[in-house]
Amino acid sequence: MTTPAVPTPPGSLAASTAHPFAASAAHPFAASAAHALDDLRARTPLVQCLTNEVTTNLVANALLAIGASPAMASAPGEAEELAGLAGALLVNLGTLGPDQRAAVEPTVAVASGAGTPWVLDPVAVGVLSVRTRLAGRLLAERPAVVRGNASEVLALAGLAAAGRGVDAGDDVDAAADAADAVARWTGGAVAVSGPVDLVTDGRTHVRLAVGDPLLTTITGAGCALGGLVAAFAAVTDPLTAGVGATTALGLAAERAAQVARGPGSFPAALLDELHALTSDDLAAHVGRAAHVAVLA
Repeated sequence: MTTPAVPTPPGSLAASTAHPFAASAAHPFAASAAHALDDLRARTPLVQCLTNEVTTNLVANALLAIGASPAMASAPGEAEELAGLAGALLVNLGTLGPDQRAAVEPTVAVASGAGTPWVLDPVAVGVLSVRTRLAGRLLAERPAVVRGNASEVLALAGLAAAGRGVDAGDDVDAAADAADAVARWTGGAVAVSGPVDLVTDGRTHVRLAVGDPLLTTITGAGCALGGLVAAFAAVTDPLTAGVGATTALGLAAERAAQVARGPGSFPAALLDELHALTSDDLAAHVGRAAHVAVLA
């Protein structure tokens, strides 16, 4: 299928090239991510979710477990009204039903006008033409964080992608330049999920070796991560939000995998571990799992 190209953000490259790095093994994110988790739980931000209908339950429960207050209203009219009240907004393009398609752009416009941070999860962008065109328009509204797999991020940057939707055919490293370009275009951050996750604001790369293979055996792990990123974005800057949320879900998954019998019991254990996660746990795991490099 040939899909229309998303307008290429300034700085996009026709082919991936390696960045020169100013090496830095130390990173400042352990304390900032831990502080964000404490702040999140103290403030209980309302996170509005225009999300994948298949995964609504897991997203809502993950938000509750981490300490946020989910709102899953997507009806036109209601969604826009709620966007002016929420602490953050998640827009996930996983299932674009008539109501969600009608509500997404007006809701994002209200959030942008109110200064509400919002997260774009561009599911299957680059594969399906309707959502590819929609994602291009949404990107112009400057999301605080874009969270997707490598293929989706490549497609957003106007690069060739071999995507299959939720599963990625491209490598995280191959999407690094695209992620930087999108982050510079939006002024926010981009979180690229993969075996080793990448979070970037176009100036700083944070690579995170977190998570467990069981995450790939359930529906909605990426959607839940999008919700967690939005919750963190309600209380901290976009880069810290991406790092904190990615590490929180990854650590919870690692611990849940130790007690789960398989993909049936894993989601319940994952929610338990998100709920039990402390800021000290998060700081320690960021310290172990995160490597930071500043782009020269």
